[in-house]
Amino acid sequence: MLNLTVEQWLIGGLAALMLGITKTGIPGAGILVVPLMALIFDGRLSVGATLPLLIFGDLFAVFWYQRHARWERLYELFPWIIGGMVVGMGLLWYTGAQASSVNWLNLIIGILVLMMLLISVARRIWKDSFTPNSRAGLVSAGTLAGFATTVSNSAGPIMSIYLSGMLRLPKQEFMGTSAWYFFIFNLTKLPIYLFLTWILPAQPLITRETLLFDLWMLPLILTGAFLGKYLLPRISEVWFDAVVLILSGAAALKLILDQLH
Repeated sequence: MLNLTVEQWLIGGLAALMLGITKTGIPGAGILVVPLMALIFDGRLSVGATLPLLIFGDLFAVFWYQRHARWERLYELFPWIIGGMVVGMGLLWYTGAQASSVNWLNLIIGILVLMMLLISVARRIWKDSFTPNSRAGLVSAGTLAGFATTVSNSAGPIMSIYLSGMLRLPKQEFMGTSAWYFFIFNLTKLPIYLFLTWILPAQPLITRETLLFDLWMLPLILTGAFLGKYLLPRISEVWFDAVVLILSGAAALKLILDQLH
């Protein structure tokens, strides 16, 4: 049975709502979901609990934007993403196999989220001068995206830089290409998380309790998906992103400071 406080349910509801919004209208909102989920569960369980929610949200993004994908741009990233995922899988295994009073994955998630926030802010300040425009940039973007999505489900800012910065994709093609990217690789992560749960049963990534939590959150993701489509042309994306960045930074700092006490 789930043993969550009212506060945890409210945080989970906000995370689910934001996840739906980010999948269909305002991509920057997704970074907030990661630290919010880590405030409900410990870092390891939060990673596994978030994945089914992401896959459910991906279905709406693919349904609405599937025709606009630029597949040739995804194909060139695939090998590097897979390489990053292998490294991320190794880190998940290593942290799960270690006996420690420190929740290393919470600490890593907090640091990764702060890194993604800094990348997002830097891109807003320096714009094109911050965007890599070389083969090395493609390799770095793919590898870091694969690692970040496997360890903490936080590859959004990296993919935004690659798709809209390096490739300068218009809005519809950006949404379609990113929708297929996240759908494909979130599905790919599911057997990885189940395998790691099987070989490290004392440190699971997915449990019956997290799946039950996900089931309760599905209506809020559905609400967020339609809300994202409605809000996109009606609100200031700049102000919305600013609020998301501030809240994400605060939650990430809490994850880090809790482990340093």
